[in-house]
Amino acid sequence: MPKMTVVQLRSPGAPFEVVTREIPAPGANQIRIKVQACGICHSDLFVKEGYWPGLQYPRVTGHEVAGVVDEIGPGVTQWTKGQRVGVGWHGGHCGQCESCRRGDFMGCKYFQVTGFQEDGGYAQYMIARSEAVAIIPAVLSPAEAAPLLCAGLTTFNSLRHSTAVAGDLVAVQGLGGLGHLGIQFASKMGFHTVAIGRGKDKEPLALKLGAARYLDTDAVDAAKELTNLGGASVILATAPDSKAMSELIDGLGVGGQLLVVGASADPITVTPIQLIGSRRSVRGWPSGTARDSEDTLNFCALTGIRAMVETLPLQQAAVGYERMMSGNARFRVVLTMT
Repeated sequence: MPKMTVVQLRSPGAPFEVVTREIPAPGANQIRIKVQACGICHSDLFVKEGYWPGLQYPRVTGHEVAGVVDEIGPGVTQWTKGQRVGVGWHGGHCGQCESCRRGDFMGCKYFQVTGFQEDGGYAQYMIARSEAVAIIPAVLSPAEAAPLLCAGLTTFNSLRHSTAVAGDLVAVQGLGGLGHLGIQFASKMGFHTVAIGRGKDKEPLALKLGAARYLDTDAVDAAKELTNLGGASVILATAPDSKAMSELIDGLGVGGQLLVVGASADPITVTPIQLIGSRRSVRGWPSGTARDSEDTLNFCALTGIRAMVETLPLQQAAVGYERMMSGNARFRVVLTMT
């Protein structure tokens, strides 16, 4: 049987190991993807350390996958061999539960996360459910497309479903893997974009990415500065720092929304008085479906938005993961198969 290289986790907390496996065959409602690139996401931590309930090992993680359709399983009609496709966080839904019947596939009772319940993209080949696959535009290379399928999708989708409209003041907290994309999306969507970060050294990049102004939290009170600007309609919180998020709530304007996409286990602190008087709210946003992925990719192809990436070969997944976790990556690490 033909073999492929994968990077797997044998158990929670175990190191990544490079092994060979037989190339799997797709089953009903599945396709096999020949992976060309796979982004390393902070959420891979859940599989690496076993924090997600119900995980089974050994497991191949990775949910920012770009490649081509290599083989088609029985019953699949919408995909053909050779198509350029990608898979993100959304790995599949049942189509029959109450949420699915309402069209809310992200709320599916049996929602499947790519690289969690089934093997993901840290591999030369992977199996994907047909409803979880998105078309990749021709102008995006695999390494460009991969991080847009999670980091890009999450920031784009959250902003377009927020309460902000073109011309509103939108602040983006953090200039990391999510934040550097959030600034670009906010700017291209027509928002008056303010970037918030720590350190004067980040200002040139923030302005280059499209921010109209940069607030250095080491030098100013960002919430007061936002208030002086009239208050933010939305603050997109991308850095996983609950304390930093909490300190920004008073910078929201009337009806303003703290939109949380940076995952942290610590509580966000807010008083009822902070919320009631100005009708403020705190809301989270979890990625999106395959259709949302296509919208994100197409918007990036149209506007020129790109993730800033570092590429490493698949066999160096452990090195890339450590760069991501240390915060030293600029800004997304992408594994390539060539």
